[in-house]
Amino acid sequence: MAVNLATIESVTKVYGTRALLDGVSLGVSEGDRIGVVGRNGDGKTTLIRMLAKLEEPDTGRITHSGGLQLAVLTQHDSLDPEATIRHEVIAGRADHEWLGDARIRDIVQGLFGGLDLPGFANGLDTVIGPLSGGERRRIALAKLLLGEPDLVVLDEPTNHLDVEGIAWLAKHLQNRRSALVCVTHDRWFLDQVCTRMWDVQRGEVREYEGGYSDYVFARAERSRIEATEEQKRQNLARKELAWLRRGAPARTSKPRYRIEAANALIADVPEPRDKSELMKFANARLGRTVFDLEDVTVKAGDKLLLERLTWQLGPGDRIGLLGVNGAGKTSLLRAMQAAYATEGDVQPAGGVIKVGKTVRLAYLSQEVAELDPATRVLQAVEQVRGRVDLGKGREMSAGQLCEQFGFGKDKQWTPVGDLSGGERRRLQLLRLLMDEPNVLFLDEPTNDLDIETLNQLEDVLDGWPGSMVVISHDRFFIERTTDTAYALLGDRRMRMLPGGVDEYLERRTAMAEAAAAVAAAQVPAAAAASGLSAGDLRAAKKEMQKLERQIAKLDEQESKLHTQLAEHAADFSKVAELDAQLRKVREDKEELEMSWLELAEQV
Repeated sequence: MAVNLATIESVTKVYGTRALLDGVSLGVSEGDRIGVVGRNGDGKTTLIRMLAKLEEPDTGRITHSGGLQLAVLTQHDSLDPEATIRHEVIAGRADHEWLGDARIRDIVQGLFGGLDLPGFANGLDTVIGPLSGGERRRIALAKLLLGEPDLVVLDEPTNHLDVEGIAWLAKHLQNRRSALVCVTHDRWFLDQVCTRMWDVQRGEVREYEGGYSDYVFARAERSRIEATEEQKRQNLARKELAWLRRGAPARTSKPRYRIEAANALIADVPEPRDKSELMKFANARLGRTVFDLEDVTVKAGDKLLLERLTWQLGPGDRIGLLGVNGAGKTSLLRAMQAAYATEGDVQPAGGVIKVGKTVRLAYLSQEVAELDPATRVLQAVEQVRGRVDLGKGREMSAGQLCEQFGFGKDKQWTPVGDLSGGERRRLQLLRLLMDEPNVLFLDEPTNDLDIETLNQLEDVLDGWPGSMVVISHDRFFIERTTDTAYALLGDRRMRMLPGGVDEYLERRTAMAEAAAAVAAAQVPAAAAASGLSAGDLRAAKKEMQKLERQIAKLDEQESKLHTQLAEHAADFSKVAELDAQLRKVREDKEELEMSWLELAEQV
């Protein structure tokens, strides 16, 4: 019998006049893998913070089993800004010790993309303070996963991870023995990892067995039987269930009778998109030319990202653009936007981008556009247009589209300055769609959006007639809204992926294995040339890398000391103290540089 690890008993939590949680009772047992879903602001984070005893309930109680080892990833980390990644993650282990541990290697490789931490200037010796929020979050997650807790509580663990990182994390959590409670909007991740769901709505928490697909089925079935949900919500749930069952029937492990019940429930639900009708309408709106790229070269500063790219975005094309960070996905969209905005006057570093004369482009960037904080939500939308044509005879007023995106009649009069990050993102999307574009560039559109809002956005895009390019780490959203996948794999080329995200992950794995094989093959040749054994050569190169990181660290210290000397120029005793420290740093640096030169001669 599974041991109960944590219990929530009759818990109530009130903020202002609103009860986020009202008399909630739940339990977490050994082996549980629980996904927590619900709209932003409905209390998901509050629920798991109270479960972890980071926040006290107003009434009720939280109990943990004796000796419970608990690990929590919150939205804000508690990392020491003065510490290095090595100090926080490796925790004093010698290099030979952690590199010899397959589990630690797997976590570092999976979350940072390599044992040498590519992207971090000084590898493991990078100081944490100056790093971005996303980089700090990966460090906090790595530190948590290296432990052996009984219960892991994660709040949005997939934020700031790419498609590969999310796939690795899902596999890692599947293989862990720890119980798990996880808040996330990543539906693919929920389906891969979770076996139970908690749905937080209007002060209540409803429990469902199975992963996300099973949850959607049970929610739609419950709505039909109880007839308590409004018609729009029923239709959205049934539509999403139809896509889940038809598009990826292997996602779920529900028993046969439940599959038959699900099929009966969606028997009269059409495909999410009538592709031929949308294509016909898109051709009428756009003509034959949308974006034609001929021998295009794209750069970011001096870095060459794409070279001699010839590609066409046609009328009605719905493209998912995948790729490693820094491969040029956003830069490509910006180059295409620049050609559109200047009517061809601004072109990329090489080649030509031709833009169709009828193109009306809307570009949702990762940055949320600033609006006057005093402007009301409805006013901000009506500033663009009062009504919008969504195609296929569908027309909506600004107020109706606001409601579809979760801004009810009361919320429509909220000042923009009072909106949360997710609500601002929704408003940004709304304003783009109100301008009636026929081409959409969406760069990470799912950031800060809850699952219900994602469903609503997908529903709007299902009937939207035009061309679309989507960059997203949300695998579910990519598969749900696009028809064709392309990849930038970091080799300055673009490839079509008939197999979609699965093919992308397979290609990335094959590239990593090939690179490892080439590196292994080079070691004996280099060893022969240097007169060292293969083992000695590897050890020498590893020591050189270690010395380089130590020298870089001393460079930072030297720079700081120079700054402090300038600040305390009038304080002679302080200047003497700092000067002594500076001489010591320079001496240490010279010793390390001499050691590096000796190793370089051997290699």
